[in-house]
Amino acid sequence: MRGEPSILHLDMDAFYAAVEQASKPSLRGRPVIVGGLGPRGVVATASYEARVFGVRSAMPTAQARRLCPNAAYLAPRFAFYRTVSATVLGVLEEISPLVEPLSLDEAFVDLAAARTAPAPAATGALRATAETVRARIRALTGLTCSVGLAGSKMLAKIGSEQAKPDGLVVITPGEERALLTPLPVRTLPGVGPATEAALRKAGIITVGDAARAGEDELVRLLGRAHGTAVHAMSLGIDDRPVVAERDAKSVSVEDTFDEDVTARPRVRLEVDRLALRCAERLRAAGRSGRTVVLKVRGPDFTTLTRSETLRGPTDDPGVIREAAARLLEGVDTTEGVRLLGVGVSGLAGFTQEDLFAQAAPAGPARPSGAPGPGG
Repeated sequence: MRGEPSILHLDMDAFYAAVEQASKPSLRGRPVIVGGLGPRGVVATASYEARVFGVRSAMPTAQARRLCPNAAYLAPRFAFYRTVSATVLGVLEEISPLVEPLSLDEAFVDLAAARTAPAPAATGALRATAETVRARIRALTGLTCSVGLAGSKMLAKIGSEQAKPDGLVVITPGEERALLTPLPVRTLPGVGPATEAALRKAGIITVGDAARAGEDELVRLLGRAHGTAVHAMSLGIDDRPVVAERDAKSVSVEDTFDEDVTARPRVRLEVDRLALRCAERLRAAGRSGRTVVLKVRGPDFTTLTRSETLRGPTDDPGVIREAAARLLEGVDTTEGVRLLGVGVSGLAGFTQEDLFAQAAPAGPARPSGAPGPGG
């Protein structure tokens, strides 16, 4: 663990909606909701004005319309968002060569690798660097961001969450345990809905509960690798480095549900939402891919993967969504779904311009023996 808060986590505030508000003066101060506009659409981002009404990302757009009927509802403009994201990334890369983008609106920066790195104990200088980043981004884009500074990735991300919106939180070494103890265990990286449910059954609700339970108990509940990792995180131990380049072979997202999903419309809605998130990650990485992969895990943990190879590489969310929907048509989900994933493999560094070629599959959907999303 670092002795100074030299890892920065930046999270743009309500990014898609904020970009729309910044580019269209008539939208400023109004509730703005960006996402799918059709009957099965999903909210990608809601402005803070819309969140007052209870609208959240991943919510069905139909539900958002009931909660906030007077909002401006806009389809995503990913090419525009990517351009703005590149400006933000450029600001970060001016500061340090070690920048790890996570999505279009989120990144880690290693300030210890900065070209003019402060002395190890110079917390004030690190804070000043973070404030410079925030001011520079606002000047160039008109957008606000939230920043966390800490000695690890986990704590820096927690700091940025606490800083929202438009703030800066510095977590200095020695504060980790006091900060983490009261937080929900879901705060820890790698603790999703399924892990949270397993821990809750054992009476482990907070990060402090996990730390007190001890490594042996967490290993018993979660298995060796996961239990050991969760225990270390609960103590504030996180040695993951900031990685500037990743030679990924695929881009994917997946969700495990608290309760098995049996309603077919809900399954289709979740696949649509995952396809949108997958496309966002693909574009943030500046990549495109030819093969769309669907992963479905049933209540008995049986896992199926289905794949469809397109005629050209794509990063288009509509194309990925349509392919995933076609793949789902060939999967029986009447027994329920425990986990869903959508991924894109066969990555390339460019996008096929012929969208008609993208939309038409190269052949019929087929079972795939290749690892699915997250595999």
